[in-house]
Order: sequence, then C-alpha cells, then structure tokens
Amino acid sequence: MSRIASLGLLLPYLRPYRGRVCLAALALLLSSGLVLSLGQGLRHLIDAGFANRSTSGLDVAALGMFGLVAALGIATAGRYWLVTWLGERVAADLRRQVFDHLLRLSPAWFETARTGDILSRLSADVALLQTLIGSAVSQGLRNALMAAGAFAMLLVTSLKLAGLVAIVVPLVVLPLVTFGRREKRLSRVAQERVADLGVAAEEAIYGLRTVQAFTREAAESARYAAQAEASVAAAQRRIATRSMQVLAVILLGFGAITFALWVGGRDVLAGRMTGGELSAFVLYAVLMASAGAQISEVWGEVQRAAGAAERLVELLEVPPAITAPAHPALLPSPTRGRIAFEDVSFRYPSRPEHSALDRISFTIEPGEHVALVGPSGAGKTTVLQLLLRFYDPQAGRIMLDGVDITRVDPAALRSRLGLVSQEPVIFSASAADNIRFGRQEATEAEVVAAAQAAAADGFLRALPQGYASFLGTKGVMLSGGQRQRLAIARAILRDPAVLLLDEATSALDAESEQAVQQALEGLARGRTTLVVAHRLATVRRADRILVLEGGRIAESGTHGALVRQGGLYARLAALQFGMAPAPGA
Repeated sequence: MSRIASLGLLLPYLRPYRGRVCLAALALLLSSGLVLSLGQGLRHLIDAGFANRSTSGLDVAALGMFGLVAALGIATAGRYWLVTWLGERVAADLRRQVFDHLLRLSPAWFETARTGDILSRLSADVALLQTLIGSAVSQGLRNALMAAGAFAMLLVTSLKLAGLVAIVVPLVVLPLVTFGRREKRLSRVAQERVADLGVAAEEAIYGLRTVQAFTREAAESARYAAQAEASVAAAQRRIATRSMQVLAVILLGFGAITFALWVGGRDVLAGRMTGGELSAFVLYAVLMASAGAQISEVWGEVQRAAGAAERLVELLEVPPAITAPAHPALLPSPTRGRIAFEDVSFRYPSRPEHSALDRISFTIEPGEHVALVGPSGAGKTTVLQLLLRFYDPQAGRIMLDGVDITRVDPAALRSRLGLVSQEPVIFSASAADNIRFGRQEATEAEVVAAAQAAAADGFLRALPQGYASFLGTKGVMLSGGQRQRLAIARAILRDPAVLLLDEATSALDAESEQAVQQALEGLARGRTTLVVAHRLATVRRADRILVLEGGRIAESGTHGALVRQGGLYARLAALQFGMAPAPGA
C-alpha cells in the first residue's frame, strides 16, 4: 500500500478539475445504480409478464426495461467522456511539469542520467497514468460499486444463496493481493527494460553516421534485438502473473455462481423461489463475479501505474543544483562585462577524482578580448561553463561587474551572456526560428541582418523555403560549418554584454572562417569577449592569452610575448605554425 501511495502524485493535477471529477463520480454512481436496477426489471418482466401470461404486464415491464437501458447508456457515455477528458488533461499537465522540471536541472545531473530513460518516463510512464485516470480508476470504482451493490441485492433476493457466494469472496480477494504484489514488482522491471530499449535506439539513431562509417549496423541491430528480447521476457513474466490472477478469480467467482445456481434451481423446482427471483439472483451473481474479475484486471493496471508514478516521483524529486537565491542580487545596468575568477577550484560531479580547475585567478576588464588556449582537458571549456553557472565551483568565487554570480538569478546572469559552442545545437524548426532563439522578439529584418553578419545569409536563402525552411532533426539538412554559422547568427542577434566563443569557427572552411572572423571581430568590439580555441591562428590578435594546463594558468600574455617566452604556448605555436621554437623551449 505504501507503493500505491505514490499515486498521490496525481491529486494536485486533478484538483483544478474538481468540478468534472464530481460530475464523473455522479455519472459513475448513476450508471452503477441503473445496472443494478436491471435485475429488478428482469424479475418484474418474468414474474409480471411471462409467469402471469399478461400481455399488458409484459408491455409495461418491457417499456420500463427499455427506459432503464436508455438511461444507462446516457450515464455510461457521460462517464466515459468525462474520465477520458480528465486522463488527457492530467497527462498533458503532468508531462508539462516534468519537462519544465527537467529544463531546470543542472548539466551535472545529466552527466549520469540516460536520455532514453528520461524520455521513457516522460512518454510511456505518463501514458500509464493517463490510462489509470481515463479508464482504470473509473472501471475499478464502477466494478467495486457493482460488486457491493450486487451482493446487497443478493442478500435481498435470497439470504441462503448469498451466504454461499459470500463464502467464496475471501478466496477471490486472496489472489488479488498475492498476485498483485508480484505484478507490481514485475511491472517496474518491465518498464525499466522498455527504457533500456529507448536508450539503445536513441544512441544508435543519434550516432547513425558513426555506426555506418564503422560498418556496425549488424552489431547495433543485434544489441537492440537483445534489448528487445529482454523487454519481451520481462513483459511476459508480468503477463503470466496477470493471467494466473485472472484465472483464479474467474474460477472461484463463477464456480460459486454455478453452485448457487444449482441450489437455487432446486428451490424453484420445490416452489420455495420464483423463476423471476432466480433470474434476478443469477444476474446479480454474474454482475458480482464479472465485477470481481474486472477488478483483478484493474488492480493490475493500478500496480503498473504505481510503478510509473514512482519513477516520475523520483524524477520530480531531483533538486535543481543551480537555483536563484531567495533575494537575488541585481547586476549593474547596463552590464559593463568585468569578469573576475578568484581562487576558483572545480571538479565535475561525475569525475570527482580529477580536478578540472585548481585555484585559478584572473580578471578580464570590460571590452577586453581574452583567449583561453591549452591542451585538451586543460579546463578551458570549464571556465565558460562556470561563468554561465551551469555548475558552481567547490571553492573560490566568480564575479561579474563586482557581483558574485551565485547571488544572481541564473536567468538574469545568462541574459547578459552570448554563447557559441563547439557543437552548435540546431532545433527541429525553421532557420529563422533557430536564429530567433537568441532573441524571441527579433524582427525578420534583424534575423536577416544577424545571418548576414555571420556569413549565413547565402546558404539560408538557397534553401527550398529560404529562412522558413525546416532544418530537420538536429539540423540534419545543414553541414557542420553551416550549423556553426547559424549558431553564430543566434549569438549576434542576442547582442550580449559578454561574448563566449567555444571553438566557434572550428567547423568552418578557410573562406567562411575569414568571413565569420570579421563578423565576430565586429561583434566583439566594445564588449568583453572570452574565446576558447585550439587553433591559435584565431586568437593571435587577442588582447591577452591565458594558457591553461592541468586546470591551472601556466602562462599569460600576448601572442608575441608568449612566443618569446618559449614555454607551452611557444611549443603549441611551433606545432601549428611551423615556427622554430624560441631558444630554451
């Protein structure tokens, strides 16, 4: 029952629609009562019409039965419409809240989370809860009312026969509890196997070019097939448990009805009971038995939904690592763009044994153009991620215009920053919408101007619908260089106070790189710019170059000064430019 309590997750989502919930409950009560009334209608039809051989009595009884059936149809249709509407509405609200919560989680959590598992919870698990609200709960309550009402009518019709049926009720409940517990556990396992299947598919599709380039189609197909078989096996174990549960309930329930019918038939032959009373008793007994059998099936749905609710609760209870303070500090307006790292140390949560940054300190003045260079893994991109407050450092502090960024609302901080990453993200939308992601209220003319500044206007106009062209999933219609230029146009449109460039021109050809570099130089003029680069040719004209190694600042200076020093930067420059290293390097 403690696991079933996880379904309490749904109560806040049902509360705004309490009016429709009440109407659905009213329709449920009405339809259940009308079904039970059919037994009395049947009794009257047989005793008043058939037994008395009265045509007028038969006509009146038949007309009454038709009225009951018509009212039952209207009440049942209303109940179905109301509960189905509630299921759809609550599922949409729940998906929206889970998605909103995911968007507020820090990248640290996603380092170890599986995308396929997250998507499975957002789709399959919510779908199970939708089925619970839109069907299973209504059916379960209806059948519970029917079973209780039918048993009450059995008592009214014949105490002796009702007593025989009552003896079997505990025997019907026992398999519900026993098999239900096992199905709950197996349902959770089956849902996890479905999530594994989603993970395998997502990885293979995302890396399709790599899969095909290394001719791994057969291996990936075999891996997916193995996951599919594991999913089927888990589902089959759950299905077997459900089947045994239904079998036990039907055998016990309808076995009791058969025995009661045999005893009742003897009473009719002996004159102790009328044919109408026996017919009504049989109808109530069948209703009770069928309700019990359906309750066992609904209980299985409840168990599956409880497992889904647990998985969603786990997701919703993950606290965002980066949040706005209760009383956030305000950044100066306009933002000047002075950045200061003061003894900052940081380790990624997924790699706690490795220090990404180790007590680094530096200051970037407003309007200064600073480059970060160094070997892979030196901590260059980490500096940008900390400045964007995707993570918080374990020691030290980061200041923007004299304000500790941990005291600032992350949204307010990031609104001052513009990022062009090494792997640009293109959304499944039009080219214009992808550029407008930098500033939603931008006009069409501003979007075009940003694209022209990023040397993207030419290839965008060449698309079938120009700027309105759909770019496909993850921008599959564009080359790597084109995706990069689109991301640069997005940053240009944002017009940030601080510009962050993480290998922004790494995917461009020489001609495009020259055009984009000119655009970036124009964009960087008058604003603070922090550039991460492996290709030193792109940072030679930076005001200052910080050379990182092992999470520390090894050198600092201009290109010429660093080359003359003959240190790490000089060796990197010699490798890239074919320059002779300075003496002693």
